[in-house]
Amino acid sequence: MKRDKSEMEDDLRAEYDFKSLRVRKLGSGRKSFGGTTVRLEPDVAEMFPSADAVNEALRFLIRVMRDNQRSLQRHRLTIQMQQTVNSYWC
Repeated sequence: MKRDKSEMEDDLRAEYDFKSLRVRKLGSGRKSFGGTTVRLEPDVAEMFPSADAVNEALRFLIRVMRDNQRSLQRHRLTIQMQQTVNSYWC
């Protein structure tokens, strides 16, 4: 049955903007929609009110780990330099 073109016209008001809505997949592809999904254990999930809070905490942890790695590398370099200087003078 073919629809008349007049039946296909939208009667929605101009102020309704649905362009920003996301379309959700149904079926087997649904879990992979929009990126990676991580399941938090209940005790961890209760500490975070939203996905944004989890991401903020993880980004902070990443910065701390990177800073610690740099600090450890500088410390190792300092020890190596001290050992080199000590072997030269002794």
